[in-house]
Amino acid sequence: MGFKTGIVGLPNVGKSTLFNALTRTAAAQAANFPFCTIEPNVGEVAVPDPRLEKLAAIAKSKQIIPTRMTFVDIAGLVKGASNGEGLGNQFLANIRECDAIAHVLRCFEDGDVTHVDGRVDPVADAQTIETELMLADMESIEKRLHGLVRKVKGGDKDAVQQERLLKAALAALEDGKPARTVDVDAEDEKAWAMLQLLTTKPILYVCNVAEEDAATGNAHTEAVEKMATEEGAASVVISAKIEEEISQLDPEESEMFLAELGLEEAGLDRLIRVGHDLLGLQTYFTVGPKEARAWTIHKGDRAPKAAGVIHGDFERGFIRAETIAYDDFVALGGEQGAKEAGKMRVEGKTYEVKDGDVLHFLFNA
Repeated sequence: MGFKTGIVGLPNVGKSTLFNALTRTAAAQAANFPFCTIEPNVGEVAVPDPRLEKLAAIAKSKQIIPTRMTFVDIAGLVKGASNGEGLGNQFLANIRECDAIAHVLRCFEDGDVTHVDGRVDPVADAQTIETELMLADMESIEKRLHGLVRKVKGGDKDAVQQERLLKAALAALEDGKPARTVDVDAEDEKAWAMLQLLTTKPILYVCNVAEEDAATGNAHTEAVEKMATEEGAASVVISAKIEEEISQLDPEESEMFLAELGLEEAGLDRLIRVGHDLLGLQTYFTVGPKEARAWTIHKGDRAPKAAGVIHGDFERGFIRAETIAYDDFVALGGEQGAKEAGKMRVEGKTYEVKDGDVLHFLFNA
């Protein structure tokens, strides 16, 4: 199960510096973790999870395989992108293929780095991109509504549902609000997702700050955090310059460097983790002598669907899942200890997998 987060931003906000740090970090992980650069502007990174190493140590696993996220460096945006200005059409098409948007905002002052609008105002920058996405959605909706007229008149149920949802999205957009603000009933969620509107995608605001502000943030990041809270979005403070330096150090050197700066962890680790949470994802584990592996699923997924992430046959032939909570697995020294203490449970098709569950699936081939 792959999840893509598109990195967007106006020119000269540090977007490419951040992406380069991500891909270099991923390259450094390649010795131990699966990694690939699919295209020059696409990279996969491991989702940091210290639980995986603990599980591997207990089970004496030969290999550790974390779950991964894909980041896409999307072409810089300019005003008028919704009308094809700059690389507008390519920009919008690339966002449409992503599950979430990491919006890099310039939160640093530097006279040597020119801002496209001649000022540093991250909230205004965020509004520029949001406006372009909203305009693109409005144009798309109007075209689609026009194309649905005949089917709606003919009583096509899917077309009627689609028209109703498109009109709800258009009403929000015309009111100056992104489509993600529309309340969607459970029975409409699948059809709503299939609309693939740009402004329904969850947003993570990435505040790119100078090195001296990496630990505490500044007035710009406070303004962004306030905006994100009001929108129900997420924000994270990061210094792309620091991350670029860290990506070229070995683990011991990077820990010392972070300590000197008063940082507990690399900003990229925070970014990846917050991005993971933003998409409503969680992790379960499979553990054995061969490998300890993390698997990504959506919160609320039931056991058969979780099994299907490993292989479709696991979901189709699902019988049951032997389940141990992470804390029990660690506290009781592994699978055998958990079994002896009665902490291994047998769960069926209706079980909602919990974050950190250690699972073993039984299925009919």
